[in-house]
Amino acid sequence: MKSDNQLPERRILPSEGDSIDLEGVGTSYKMGGLDMVDTISLYTLKMLRDSRYYVQHPYFRIFVAYFVVFCNFLIYAEDPVAHSVSECSLPVLGNAFSFVIIRWPDVAGYAILKVFMSTLFLGCGMIFGKYIIHKRFLSGYLRLSAFRQNHGSFMVMFFTTIFSAYLGSLVYNLFLKSAPMYSERVEGWMSSKYMGMSNAVFMKLAASGTWAGDLFTAWMVTDVMLQEKFYPSWAQSLRLWWSTKYRRIIAFWTVIVISSLFVVTIIATDVVRWDEFNMNILPTNELSRAFLASFILCCDLVIVVQDWDFPRFNSNLDVKLPGLTISEFKITLPANLSRIEISGKWFNYGIIFIVMLLDLNMWKNQIFYKPLDFGQYVGEDSRIYTVTKVEYLTNNLTYEYRKSHINPLTNATFVEDDWAMNAKFVGYSLGVKCIALIPNVIVFLAFGYSVYYFGRLSAEQPVRCVKVKKKKPRRIERFLSHFSKTGTDDIDTSKI
Repeated sequence: MKSDNQLPERRILPSEGDSIDLEGVGTSYKMGGLDMVDTISLYTLKMLRDSRYYVQHPYFRIFVAYFVVFCNFLIYAEDPVAHSVSECSLPVLGNAFSFVIIRWPDVAGYAILKVFMSTLFLGCGMIFGKYIIHKRFLSGYLRLSAFRQNHGSFMVMFFTTIFSAYLGSLVYNLFLKSAPMYSERVEGWMSSKYMGMSNAVFMKLAASGTWAGDLFTAWMVTDVMLQEKFYPSWAQSLRLWWSTKYRRIIAFWTVIVISSLFVVTIIATDVVRWDEFNMNILPTNELSRAFLASFILCCDLVIVVQDWDFPRFNSNLDVKLPGLTISEFKITLPANLSRIEISGKWFNYGIIFIVMLLDLNMWKNQIFYKPLDFGQYVGEDSRIYTVTKVEYLTNNLTYEYRKSHINPLTNATFVEDDWAMNAKFVGYSLGVKCIALIPNVIVFLAFGYSVYYFGRLSAEQPVRCVKVKKKKPRRIERFLSHFSKTGTDDIDTSKI
């Protein structure tokens, strides 16, 4: 007799057409030989009250998700780079962006060359990411459950495509350098880390993207928590209301649209200035901002770790996608050429990894920040001043000069035309600021260790579940055909 706390037996590769009900769990496989449910990694939550139970509790998950939103607002408001009018530069990402999007030649031959090379390197990046990194390495060699079959291939292809575009920009620049007849114009065609926009404009775009990603993640966590069944004692009435009819869908998209329009408008128009609102109550320096950026990166990974199916990610938990009535996307191209499928896990958490790229750039800005590199200087009380006119960025970026010299156009000192921020620059050494790297190293190593040692399939478990169609014998085919037409009364089974 099976006890109540005994876990059900798990089948890794169900046969085609089977329908399995897991006794004591109430969850069934989606058959066809393709979908698996890892019940052990999920339902131990209902049976064990260990540290994992509390770390992954809905209240704590919701708190972390919304606290990240607040921290991203804070670091954007305090970041002096967000107010710089100097040109934005991003290593690798900037090269890829200028190679594909901007700096197009006005000579037809070189424009065609850029189209050909960008298409070639982008295609090579996708193929390399799909078949080498994902299929051979992550799924085949490491046997990571999160990357089984085609899961996570889009994210891998995204990162490898960025790197291949960077390599393509270097090769493209070599071709341009061999064009002597256009030597005076080649400099404007070459790909570089400069993105053709100011830091202020880029940070507005990055802040809007980070806000959208963080808000979507927070709402996704909220939506999943209100659909879950592992913690039956929390928010019972709210969960009942949330899951009734289309209330969760209406509430989700209403909050997303209204809040996004409100926040993006504030970010884009500078209607509310943080320095005027803050009143110097909470000033930061480059070291505290570096620790804040490091903390945000850690929280991004914590959101992923808090998932109930981490690190295997091989069940959809019968939970719908945020704001939708489905649990995954499936798109079949014409003539059955291919099928595009995005599972709920990668749809939800893939957004976080993209947001982490923006957070990494924010972290890089704080660690290596020097005021002169961004058209800024340090004044009294270590406050940072931003030069607001591009034509004044080339020289004389000192507080003493700009305070003692008059601008003939305004008949006021140069410092009066500049923007004084509450953010400060004390002058900490790079070694001291790199202390903020320690929490990231610890969390990333722990994350990688968990994925590698607890998220791998064993040697006996197949990495891929292949749907095999067996051809039926001819006699069985005739029997089935006759059965479907006449029924069973007039069939002589002895002839089969």
